[in-house]
Amino acid sequence: MLVTLFLRALDARDPQPILGDRLAAEAVERIDYDWAKLDKPSIVRGRAGVALRARQFDTWAADFLREHPEATVLQMACGMDSRAFRLDPPGVRWFDVDLPDVIALRRKLYSDGGSYRMIAASVTDSAWLEEIPADRPALILAEGLLMYLREAEVSQLLRRLTGHFPSGALIFDGVSVSTARATQLLKKVLPPRWYPYPAYWTAIRDESDIPRWNPDLRPRGSEAVLKAYGQIPDPRVRRCYRLASRFRWTGDFLRVFRAEF
Repeated sequence: MLVTLFLRALDARDPQPILGDRLAAEAVERIDYDWAKLDKPSIVRGRAGVALRARQFDTWAADFLREHPEATVLQMACGMDSRAFRLDPPGVRWFDVDLPDVIALRRKLYSDGGSYRMIAASVTDSAWLEEIPADRPALILAEGLLMYLREAEVSQLLRRLTGHFPSGALIFDGVSVSTARATQLLKKVLPPRWYPYPAYWTAIRDESDIPRWNPDLRPRGSEAVLKAYGQIPDPRVRRCYRLASRFRWTGDFLRVFRAEF
């Protein structure tokens, strides 16, 4: 969570940011943490990818909210993300959901009020969803979430969501099968100090996996994060991303998907 926040803050400080999340930069200044632990080449080199992914989420979310200006937005595993304030959609009810310790930290940065509310719960629990009104079309956002769940949990969660809301859209990111397998292998053979991240458990081969998880979901396209390299202002980084995008194993390792129900 803090890695993602730190990388968005680095992007915001660039003269030509990709995402330009100034609230991320402000959050890094306010959170009492030794950020030098994250200021390493192995981590910092991922900031363009983090910004590109978030920008794709923002773009598709803004498209949906223009068509549904009185929608309900549900962002699961929100972390320290400031999307509700970046987009700042009038007339929209917005719910950010994450684990209790995450929400406790969020409340030191942001406040409930008006049409915005934070909910402290695990997304795999069922009770929290009843706190969200089901009388409007819903935009469901799951950035950096589904790949960390087991496939049965993904299917169960998505079925609960489409069963709760009358209609809406889902935007989520997913990793390739080879990427998920690689992280599982790394967790098995490397000590935690060398690979401290959790493994990915659910991969997505293509859009046909979406209705397999939940038949009520209709795929509406996807975008490979690395293939958006044209949005990177730094020519050196842009060239690296362009090269990586040409190979299937790297070019499609992370995609952003959207579906309707």
